[in-house]
Amino acid sequence: MAVQALGYLGISTQNIDEWSDFATRQLGLQLVDRAASCRAFRMDDRRQRVIVDKERPDAERFFGWEVADAASLDALAGTLEAAGVAVRREPAALADQRFVRDLISFRDPDGNRLEAFYGPLLADTPFKPGRNISGFRTGALGMGHVVLMVADFDAALAFYQGLLGFRISDFMRKLKACFLHVNARHHSLAIFEHPRQGMHHLLMELYSLDDVGQGYDLARAHGDRVKVSLGRHNNDYMTSFYMQTPSDFLVEYGWGGREVDVATWQPIEMDTLASFWGHDGLREAIRGNAPPPEHLPPAPPEGRRAPVQVIEGNIARSIHPIIDNRSHPSCGKPIPARDRARRPDRESTFPSAVCRSARTRRSGCRPVDTSSRRCAAISA
Repeated sequence: MAVQALGYLGISTQNIDEWSDFATRQLGLQLVDRAASCRAFRMDDRRQRVIVDKERPDAERFFGWEVADAASLDALAGTLEAAGVAVRREPAALADQRFVRDLISFRDPDGNRLEAFYGPLLADTPFKPGRNISGFRTGALGMGHVVLMVADFDAALAFYQGLLGFRISDFMRKLKACFLHVNARHHSLAIFEHPRQGMHHLLMELYSLDDVGQGYDLARAHGDRVKVSLGRHNNDYMTSFYMQTPSDFLVEYGWGGREVDVATWQPIEMDTLASFWGHDGLREAIRGNAPPPEHLPPAPPEGRRAPVQVIEGNIARSIHPIIDNRSHPSCGKPIPARDRARRPDRESTFPSAVCRSARTRRSGCRPVDTSSRRCAAISA
């Protein structure tokens, strides 16, 4: 796979001071470079993830896609050139500005500027968020995902899938939408055909659901900043809301996205884009000023749900009724130590599936299906 992750995003705007306030106070990014015409922000151990520049036209964006090494960068350049795509080998000065070892630039079929790079530089100081958050889920998953509106869906899909090595996670035929992955993140890129071309939104995933909720409260306090209410997607399972940036795109602020197994995942055809719940305003945000589509997506069936994707550090094991227990959760009777199963990697214990009194039918308490109730069953 040529591309490994979304590495950085460049934004062109005249509103760099407004962006500085939004990025730090609302999103929780760390401002690391404050020049007269440019701002740079961190969200993890990388030197920068978001670059805001007022010297380019307002509609211009650049998307930094990471590859493994110099050989991979050269191979990608060769693949693009063989397909007739103009590739520019950028000078060392630009690589220094991007804090990477080397990079190339080229355009996708809709004219979006893409930069492929390798060797990102790390900061020598810890990440200090602009507001009190626990951090962003990045690392091998990249900085998040981007969603692009494209004029020719088939041409865009052929470009990203055939030349850059993206793989399909899921798709819709009638609405011509596709979600693509390059690592375990469910999608690092999504494209959908639309009369207006450009970037629709950027996802930032938080480590804590409370960080998302508090961000939601902050955004609601700023007039009409919230464009899509809190909700949960039916494909990547992200619990999120969308807010307007100082530019003409949105930021999705979320938690709990699912991962895919890159080696075994098979594309899934979706029957609806409607979320499990919430996300009021999403249809309008996608449509924008375009006329309503002929085939509106149906609502998901009532009762549709999926496991919560909880990562390490989000489980309070000491207060969970199954994990930290000395009594059976159905009847409240004490569970003898011999009936508790200890996990070697945890301090707390799990009960056996049925307490001793239930097995001997002396108490009448009902068995417990620990596979559906214990935290270990929630995806990590």
